[in-house]
Amino acid sequence: MAVGLALSCLLYSGDGGSRLYGLKRLVDVYPSISKPEGHVRFNQKLWTTTLVLIIYFIMTNVMIYGLSDTTLDVFSSFRAIMAGASGSIMHLGIGPIVTGSIIMQLFSGAKIIQLDLQDSADKQLYQGVQKILVLIMIPIESIPQVYGFLDPSPSLILEYGEGWAGAVIVVQLFLGSLLVFLLDELVSKWGIGSGISLFIAAGVAQSTFVGTLSPLPTMAGQPMSFDNPPSGTLPMIFYTLRTASNSQLVSQNGFEMMLLEHANPIIALMSSILVFLVVAYAESSKLELPLTHGKVRGHRGQYPIRLVYASNIPVILMAALLANVNMFTLLFHSHPTLSTVPIVGSNGAFSRSEWFGSYYEGSTTPHDGFAWYSSMINGVGDWLIPLLEQQGDVHGHSLGQIMMHVFVYVFFMTAGSTVFAKFWIETTNMGAKDVAKQIERTGMQIPGFRKNPVVLERILERYIPPVTLFSGAFVGLLAAGADLLGTVGNATGTGLLLAVGIILRTYEQIQKEQAMEMHPVLREFFGAD
Repeated sequence: MAVGLALSCLLYSGDGGSRLYGLKRLVDVYPSISKPEGHVRFNQKLWTTTLVLIIYFIMTNVMIYGLSDTTLDVFSSFRAIMAGASGSIMHLGIGPIVTGSIIMQLFSGAKIIQLDLQDSADKQLYQGVQKILVLIMIPIESIPQVYGFLDPSPSLILEYGEGWAGAVIVVQLFLGSLLVFLLDELVSKWGIGSGISLFIAAGVAQSTFVGTLSPLPTMAGQPMSFDNPPSGTLPMIFYTLRTASNSQLVSQNGFEMMLLEHANPIIALMSSILVFLVVAYAESSKLELPLTHGKVRGHRGQYPIRLVYASNIPVILMAALLANVNMFTLLFHSHPTLSTVPIVGSNGAFSRSEWFGSYYEGSTTPHDGFAWYSSMINGVGDWLIPLLEQQGDVHGHSLGQIMMHVFVYVFFMTAGSTVFAKFWIETTNMGAKDVAKQIERTGMQIPGFRKNPVVLERILERYIPPVTLFSGAFVGLLAAGADLLGTVGNATGTGLLLAVGIILRTYEQIQKEQAMEMHPVLREFFGAD
């Protein structure tokens, strides 16, 4: 399919400025959720969003038919960000959607795709091709996993044969991912906010709630004790302080266990609270440009430029990129077929797979190579405790290697989020030119300047590009910092950062929808009609 699409683009010789117009007929017939013809009432949007969220949770509990119990989740370290649930039809989560978006943004930013995203026709084609790319990414991500890590059960193999048994699982993953894509589109057009953001926030909120309040023992199936306290942070604190003796708290490192070593330690709860407060403050910080109406004297307004102008999307894209790096290095290291690829495969000719990533048998977490240096750091146990004890970690890394891991991960998250922030603003009508047109359509202007979109664009150019780069770097650095400290529920710092930002943005979106419901004239400014 991908080869056919590429040939269509190469052979295209029409009037369109880009060879991607060779796919226009396919884009036009591609199944999608139709846009509402008029204004969608707030109550309908709210019910649509709620229904989609319920469907999402149901899908995360629909397990893949015929899946073996001995399977590996290559996204285990990024599950909070990738959404979905391991072993369910939502196993791929939002991976194909985000990966397709990453590819299109990188191609657009590198000018490989010759499309003017300010032009409505080009932008419509861009979005349509991105949908097709998502459809291609689903089998690209599912087939290697099924024929390497998501093993069919013996009964399914006995019934259909090994090849067809794998195909049955691929079909289920394909349908699940396609439903996720359609649900995301449904929320974007008929609901509130973004479906992808909604799924991430739902999963992280669930993990955080369980990690904070779960009364179940840390080691399931064993009685509660000092060495096996409740898994939730708050129940663990109350149980330990109530039942442990002074000697256990002091000489047996009870305080250290509560603070650092528990599955959900106190420092993780403090880190989670800190991330929430910082994100809440950053989301509320903004630069407000004064506006006046050109024809109505005394009518004034403001256009806010947020500190986190690019939202949390750059972090989602960067985290998804790192997740894909981990997935493909794991495939080249462990997959029966891909491991024979020369240079990158662990069993291939001239193999240098250890440069890219090394994995223990049965593990999806790298312990060496580029994949390890760029992998997510999950709490203080990965770096701070080895530094305090002045010894390497369990994988035998030296203190220098551990600090290099910290530096590389923080650098990639910060720099990558900055780059994706720039690409995201350019593709979502949030650049200076688009904002100038939006303000000009409402009849507003900046006091002391002519009512001209070109003049307005020049003024906005002073603020929007720098704020965009800063916001990308800020959210990337904040996400990496939260990962270093850890979070409750193994939600990861990046996941918690995204969830808090998403919840705050959704709340503001609800307020905006209610305002437009009460004052229809605002719909013109927000482009809702």
